[in-house]
Amino acid sequence: MDLFEYMRTTNMEKESPLAARMRPRTLEEVVGQEHILGKDKLLYRAIKADKISSVIFYGPPGTGKTTLAKVIAGTTSAEFTQINATVAGKKDMEEVVAKAKEVQGMYGKRTILFIDEIHRFNKGQQDYLLPFVEDGTLILIGATTENPYFEVNGALLSRSVVFELKPIPVEGVKELIRTAVRDTERGMGVYNAVIEEDALEFLADLSGGDARHALNAVELGILTTECSGDGRIHITLEVAQECIQKRAVRYDKTGDNHYDTVSAFIKSMRGSDPDAAVYYLARMLYAGESVTFIARRVMICAAEDVGNADPNALVVATNASMAVERIGMPEAQIILSQAVSYVACAPKSNAACEAIGKAMRTVEQTGNLPIPTHLQDAHYKGAAKLGHGTGYKYAHDYPNHYVRQQYLPYELTGQEFYRPSGNGYEGKIREHMKKIRREAALP
Repeated sequence: MDLFEYMRTTNMEKESPLAARMRPRTLEEVVGQEHILGKDKLLYRAIKADKISSVIFYGPPGTGKTTLAKVIAGTTSAEFTQINATVAGKKDMEEVVAKAKEVQGMYGKRTILFIDEIHRFNKGQQDYLLPFVEDGTLILIGATTENPYFEVNGALLSRSVVFELKPIPVEGVKELIRTAVRDTERGMGVYNAVIEEDALEFLADLSGGDARHALNAVELGILTTECSGDGRIHITLEVAQECIQKRAVRYDKTGDNHYDTVSAFIKSMRGSDPDAAVYYLARMLYAGESVTFIARRVMICAAEDVGNADPNALVVATNASMAVERIGMPEAQIILSQAVSYVACAPKSNAACEAIGKAMRTVEQTGNLPIPTHLQDAHYKGAAKLGHGTGYKYAHDYPNHYVRQQYLPYELTGQEFYRPSGNGYEGKIREHMKKIRREAALP
């Protein structure tokens, strides 16, 4: 490194954002992630022993993925190099591999390659790394905010250990904020600032476990607030509210946060909890989820989980779907709230869902069994001569508009597919079916 490069690096360190300056340098400085960094945990032991193997760090923004890679860089005896998948191409990887082979050949040292945003690499780029990870030329550390089981090649995953990082707990974020405000070397201590407790609570809570988001707000607050009469900068609740205009929502329409939220939404409706269902509806709407997508999920739940216990649920859900397409946001959220709360509060039955599931499995197992002759169509040419329709009993000619006759293929005689529950309207359906069958059996 020449003098100019040294000065540039030094200036960048001084002028970089607070979150970057406060990045932990050792494992002991890392806050949170005890589930993988506890002293008895595999990752902690591997880093301390400098025996790290290929790993994928997966988790929301600001939880320490890059930090862990930097800590490893500072503790390992291996060569460490870093690229970002958003800007790197195959040529960059070829240069890394060539240098890694050279270092291994000349010094017997392995190379750790840290790839930030590894999910940005396409399949071909990921495949290129495989042989070099396989033969030990490279130790891969990948960082991603996306579920690696969706975004990283299976072959690469099989050669790596996946560690999931969790959002940093509120108390952990508060600890980071306090340290950043007081630290005179890397933090904001030279500004003689003080953060009030309610502002600290507010920022830690609204950061959503994202340390970077919280520290950015603290830095903005200190740099834009004038000193008070006591010569100190006071970060009050009002200042904190100005620094964070909106809660950071972790929601990606193609990632696992999306699937987790939708899953919780559906299960809350199914579980008859309108409060939770409307809450998850709000999270999806707040994050910009498509109202038509949400409406489709409500319709599915109305059919699958409510069914004939309240047939009107599907009517409400279907009408809501049409209404939100015609009206749009923001009023569409009211319509969706009505439909979601209705479906959540409706009596539940999955009897219709189970019926079609059982019927589909039976068809798969038995194929196209012969339809009873008396049910076959007698109107097309030559059908009557074949006896099609002969012996059919017209239900409306009998009491209760019901008559016993063979409707299922004879091979399935006695099979039950739809078994109405006792919930809601389906209880009436069950009693009605019992009644007409009982009376039809009377002499």
